[in-house]
Amino acid sequence: MDFRRVLPWSVAALFAPLYAAVSLTRHARLESSGFDLGIFEEAVRAYSRLEAPVVALKGTGFNLLGDHFSPVLAVLAPFYRLWPGPGTLLVAQAVLVALSAVPVTAYAVRVLGPAGGAVAGVAYGLSAGLQSAVAFDFHEVAFAVPLAAAAVVALARERYGPAVAWALPLLLVKEDQALLVAAVGGYVWWRGRRRLGAVTVLVAVAAGLLVTLVVIPAVNPGGEYTYAHMGEPDGGNPVVRLLFPAVKALTVLLLLAPTLLLALRSPLVLLAGVLLAARFWVVNPAFWRTGQHYDAVLVPLLCTAGLHGVGLLLPRLGRLPRLGRGLPVAAGMLAVTVALTATGPVAGVLSGDARRGDGRAAQVRRVLAVVPDGARVAAANRLAPQLTGRCTVSLFPYLTPPGGAGGWGRPVAEWVAVLEEPDAFPVPVAEQRRFLAGLVDGGGYRRVADGAGVAVYHWQPG
Repeated sequence: MDFRRVLPWSVAALFAPLYAAVSLTRHARLESSGFDLGIFEEAVRAYSRLEAPVVALKGTGFNLLGDHFSPVLAVLAPFYRLWPGPGTLLVAQAVLVALSAVPVTAYAVRVLGPAGGAVAGVAYGLSAGLQSAVAFDFHEVAFAVPLAAAAVVALARERYGPAVAWALPLLLVKEDQALLVAAVGGYVWWRGRRRLGAVTVLVAVAAGLLVTLVVIPAVNPGGEYTYAHMGEPDGGNPVVRLLFPAVKALTVLLLLAPTLLLALRSPLVLLAGVLLAARFWVVNPAFWRTGQHYDAVLVPLLCTAGLHGVGLLLPRLGRLPRLGRGLPVAAGMLAVTVALTATGPVAGVLSGDARRGDGRAAQVRRVLAVVPDGARVAAANRLAPQLTGRCTVSLFPYLTPPGGAGGWGRPVAEWVAVLEEPDAFPVPVAEQRRFLAGLVDGGGYRRVADGAGVAVYHWQPG
């Protein structure tokens, strides 16, 4: 048995169940949400029935392809057909993200040797960007992580044809991945494969424009690409907009730190730079920080760039006595990663803290069990993913009583499931309370079950 071939798959096999445990435990503790786990489950559920990905959580008749272009989600349909429920999406995400460790660890073994490669592979799997991604519901970006990993590793090995082959499927993951595909093409062009690089850039640009200007607006109920305004010029200095406020510099530092800043020695870091520049140009501050799923694709890019940088450094390190082939550097990467994620989701699962519950989740599910399968229900964001596997779920307070005019944004719902102490999403708490009061006072809804801070109402006119 070739240990070098087995090692990368062993790292992936180690992290897949850990990632799945993080996501499944979070869902079991009612920490998942309709935005976004419920949204994606409704889409995959529709695909599994050979239907368009209509998502009631987004609005009446809302086709998810009119929000983001992610036809790759249909790949999950056969699995969902066999194992319906949000757990299928969460496990699939865990496996996809873990698979990205295969090319990265294989490259680490190539650069650092088996011992250093194993340590670097574990450091990669523990990275904050991957942990935060699997700890934040489900997202289509899970498909992009292994594709990006395979593409950047191929670039590092100067295998430009395979790099492009791995990058092109990113166009089916989400429209913003066209930027990464174009960056890959630009890198290939710069490295001397002019025709291949130029064609890749042209395909990426053409696909991005086609999707955002034609396909998504054609499906979107408002006839537009909703996120187009996020990158509009603000009239200020472009350099200042990219570099400030200071949280952007902190984000860059946190992303580079696990590579011991060695990613800066590799030209591959430019790929991550392109994606970060796009994020920092967006006016929404949520994109400027680390966390959620926004760093997931950056992790394989920067980790591979760091390994590439180590490869450039190794000839100098090799002159030092008794210094293993890159092992101290890999150990340093692991140490920094562990320091940054010591209280992260994986640590919580390993310690058992994340699995300790207070019994409330089971009580909540007993209350929600009063809602029959196949019902149309408007649910609070935190309750929605507990129902999307068996009901048509819209987002409370966006609903219309049966017999009313549903219209865009107001799906019809016979059932309502709410939190007694709601949070401020999607509208302020006071507005939610007023809307619920109107449903009960003259709206025909009656409370039929409650407990553990959850109440269920049923439409019973007369």
